[in-house]
Amino acid sequence: MEIALCGLFRSLNHYVIIARMKFAKNKQKQRKRKKSNDTKSMSSRADRHALYEISVQDVEHEYDFINKTYRKIKGYNAHTLREDFCGTANMCCEWVKNREKNTAVGVDLDPEVLAWGKENNLKKLEPAARKRITLIKDNVLTAKAKPAQVILAMNFSYQLFKTRKLMKTYFKKVHDSLADDGVFFLDAFGGYEAYQETKEKTKHKGFTYVWEQESYNPITGEMTCHIHFHFPDKSRLRKAFTYEWRLWTLPEIQEILQEAGFTNITVYWEGTDEETGEGDGIYSPTTHGDPDPSWVCYISAEK
Repeated sequence: MEIALCGLFRSLNHYVIIARMKFAKNKQKQRKRKKSNDTKSMSSRADRHALYEISVQDVEHEYDFINKTYRKIKGYNAHTLREDFCGTANMCCEWVKNREKNTAVGVDLDPEVLAWGKENNLKKLEPAARKRITLIKDNVLTAKAKPAQVILAMNFSYQLFKTRKLMKTYFKKVHDSLADDGVFFLDAFGGYEAYQETKEKTKHKGFTYVWEQESYNPITGEMTCHIHFHFPDKSRLRKAFTYEWRLWTLPEIQEILQEAGFTNITVYWEGTDEETGEGDGIYSPTTHGDPDPSWVCYISAEK
């Protein structure tokens, strides 16, 4: 009997040891998984669209400029907006938030970026405001929407049209899509640094924004640019966005706008802060700009 009991205890002890070993292995695997999740790089967890909105866009400033400029031109407020190359529709959301009568249409070819905008920007709006936004997945050259008082082509996106013929086709499409009291707003950049193959870094909270001008061809005016994001843990999100553009000059843009039927084409140049020597964020109409190494301006063109 004693022998039998001893054998039973040894058998039970054997199973207990095996169970403990399995439990220890499972705990070890869980710790490894947790450690793996904890050490996941910042770049792998980053949202490129959210980072773009923080580092590139300033829709509040943009709204103020468009709203005030339209009112100065026409003497009253605009209520209907179409945003070409709208991306995440951030500006569309800003537009409808500011006035209950405002409506916005966003046009973009990329279904992924439109879906992100719906999930992350439109959902933050009150239901009534959300209903005043329509997003269209289409080419800006063929998209159909009701005439708008304001049409935007910001962040230099229209510069993907690399030939004069194609650019004129787009500008004519915009002209035809405007209401009778419509104004077209776009931005442009330049300066001798715009032709250089270079990188520019800007620090933000939690990341660094990197603008890279990878290549420029002076014969065709074509350039390739990238946006990268660098993080404190030394990880990097390279080529988060890539742009294949033609760097159009302001005289060229104004000439093509005029050929497309626009009138009262105005360039708005940024003022300079006397203390810092940097831009002060205030854009005023002018026919003379300073030959800065790098500049950004706005343009308005009336129907």
